[in-house]
Amino acid sequence: MDGDIVIIICRYIYANWIVNAQSQREFASVHEIEESTVRRIKNIALGTAKTDYNMSLKTLNKICQKRGISLEEFFHLIKK
Repeated sequence: MDGDIVIIICRYIYANWIVNAQSQREFASVHEIEESTVRRIKNIALGTAKTDYNMSLKTLNKICQKRGISLEEFFHLIKK
């Protein structure tokens, strides 16, 4: 069950934001996260990695802040 929410979060971030970035490195830089984190998100979203990655709320919050949305708004987006 916990893995399911990680997959949902990663799929949303990848499909809606990472794919539209110039590169994974650029996305990481703009959002002030490690490029390895972007790779983990991508691999989980595409199903090419195990879902043992638990993104911290701090990381998710950084991404959301840079996107100009709150965590609450993010969770409303992924519910749709």
